[in-house]
Amino acid sequence: MSHETILLLVKVGIGILAFFLLVWVSGFRIIPNSKVAIIEKWWSSKGSLKEQIIALNGEAGYQPNVLRGGIHFLSPLVYKVHTVPLVTIPQGKIAYVFARDGKPLEPTQTLGKIIPESNNFQDVKGFITNGGQKGPQRGIIREGTYAFNLAQFIIITENKTYYLPMGNDSEQKTIMEMAQKIAARSGFDPVVIQGETDQVGIVTVHDGPSLGRDTIICPTVGDEPSDPNYHNNFQDPEKFLSAGGYRGRQYQVLADGTYLINRLFATIEFIPKTVIPVGYVGVVVSYTGQKGADSSGDDYKHGELVQKGFRGVWSEPLMPGKYAFNTYAGNIIKVPTTNVILKWISNQNGNHRYDENLKEVSLITKDAFEPSLPLSVVFHIDYKKAPMVIQRFGDIKMLVDQTLDPMVSAYFKNIGQTKTLIELIQQRNEIQNQSSVEMKTKFTHYNLELEEVLIGTPTSSKNDTNIEQILTQLRSRQIAKEQLETYSTQQSAAEKEKELKEAEAIAKQQTSLTESDINIKIQENQGKADLMKSRQDAEKIQRLSEADAYRVKQQAEAEAYRLKQQAEANAYQVKQQADAEAFRLKQTGEAEAFKIKTVGQADADREARVGISKAIAAKEQVNAFGGAQYKVVQEIMNNFADAIKTSKVDIVPKTLITSGGGEGENNLHNAFENLVMLLLSDKLTSQASNVSELSEEAEILKKEILSSVKPSDIKNNN
Repeated sequence: MSHETILLLVKVGIGILAFFLLVWVSGFRIIPNSKVAIIEKWWSSKGSLKEQIIALNGEAGYQPNVLRGGIHFLSPLVYKVHTVPLVTIPQGKIAYVFARDGKPLEPTQTLGKIIPESNNFQDVKGFITNGGQKGPQRGIIREGTYAFNLAQFIIITENKTYYLPMGNDSEQKTIMEMAQKIAARSGFDPVVIQGETDQVGIVTVHDGPSLGRDTIICPTVGDEPSDPNYHNNFQDPEKFLSAGGYRGRQYQVLADGTYLINRLFATIEFIPKTVIPVGYVGVVVSYTGQKGADSSGDDYKHGELVQKGFRGVWSEPLMPGKYAFNTYAGNIIKVPTTNVILKWISNQNGNHRYDENLKEVSLITKDAFEPSLPLSVVFHIDYKKAPMVIQRFGDIKMLVDQTLDPMVSAYFKNIGQTKTLIELIQQRNEIQNQSSVEMKTKFTHYNLELEEVLIGTPTSSKNDTNIEQILTQLRSRQIAKEQLETYSTQQSAAEKEKELKEAEAIAKQQTSLTESDINIKIQENQGKADLMKSRQDAEKIQRLSEADAYRVKQQAEAEAYRLKQQAEANAYQVKQQADAEAFRLKQTGEAEAFKIKTVGQADADREARVGISKAIAAKEQVNAFGGAQYKVVQEIMNNFADAIKTSKVDIVPKTLITSGGGEGENNLHNAFENLVMLLLSDKLTSQASNVSELSEEAEILKKEILSSVKPSDIKNNN
């Protein structure tokens, strides 16, 4: 090889080396479309970062933006380019995010809040500048392909963890533990609840404020689509927390469907749905909710019943069906509404198996036998009263063991003490009917409805043969009764045989008997015909008589009606005349009475005036005599003179006889002397002075009379 050739090759090599050096210095980069480039700036005039990882303002460090596929020029003297693949999330899978830079989490937070401006964590600057927080995030990545800045975000998928190594072993350990926790919770798959599994999801939230000490279940929030904070079954953590949600086990459950839930935010526990079969109702005992008003009534003293949604026993039971009920928030006690059979029989149980602890009732009869009485009781519970039964007894098994068993046993023990063993066996139906009636009230007291009581045959223990002896005697007695019945039947059969033989003898003479019977029937028919004709004639006569009687009756009724009408007319006429005469007499009597009254009043007035006039005249005469005593003396003397004149009695007696006396005086006076002495005495004068004045009415009348009398009349009278 010549010197020129060598020199040419050296020049070409130097040119090629210079070209590659120029390309390297210019930062020529080709980034495939299946990858992105993360830029790390070596140095910057703005200095380097202190606490941050991402340089938002051009400082030295990891830059927020990534380079997509294509040709780029970045000088290696300034930048270091880290090429990482695009992140693809398969269909039906979920990826989780861990942020390396941002604000620290609050003390009440376990996950960083969702930043909508980050565009699903593809905009680092939008994430950090809008308050994004470092650490595990509440937001999740759905299926698709994304260009992430793996210097800022660590993407954890089911098969691989995408991140840009920074040589920090503790970080890698944290990421591995986080991935293992998510895998243990099946967090890379959506929550799928299929209808055929009959399950519901119980949600436990691990972020947000904690509950108070008096609450064990977080209340339901943001479950209505119309609510601005509707979190769509915990798939939007930010709206759940904005609606006031708490961390802890939630009252709201997940029903059938598919849910994309961040398992670091909330874990899901699957429990079977509550199935209430036909023939049952479910009484709900709620462990959560506010204290409700008691709706059991004043007569119910065994607890309180509350409305749906409150803490306590709900007053309305759940009807048959499937329910997505949170069993951590309450308990559903199934109460049968069909007939429940309780058997007091060893080794036998009813369909509901509430009688597993029941056995025959041990009795002591009136005649000191000790049988065991098997029995069955049929009752049912009104579905509306099921909450009262549960509030009172806790459950049906406790009701049977603690209440019904001792009550029924005691009742039949009391019955057994009043009956002998034979009566207990023979009167089983009566005892059964009586117990059904009397025990209804006892069952009603416990909100139960008794249907029927069924009593079996009393039995004894293996070593007790007394009851069997009694039963043997009863069987022997029954056999004897059956023999008597058999003998009676045989006697009846013998009598029937006798009747049969008599019938056979009669059959042999049947021809003659038949002819005689026919003759008898012919004569009997002839007699019946004559009798029928006689009856028809009699009936004809009777009908004619009845017709005549009916005609006479109708005529009599018509005549009676005519006479009645005429009598009523005459009576009305007489009544009218009597009323007119009574009115005339009444008017005449009233006029006559008025006349008599008027005349009487006039006569009375005249007599009063005459009397007063006489009194006035008498008084004037007295005044004219000078006093009443003088008027009296005059009257006496006039009357005395008239009496002497009329009687023709001598004033001086023809013969005077005296007796006694002193000093020549005669002490016996005659009538005339006595009269004269009386007139001259002061007594008459004093009595006359007591004459009263005229009354006020007399004075008024006197004035009227005097005023009506003319002075000329007075003078003429004088």
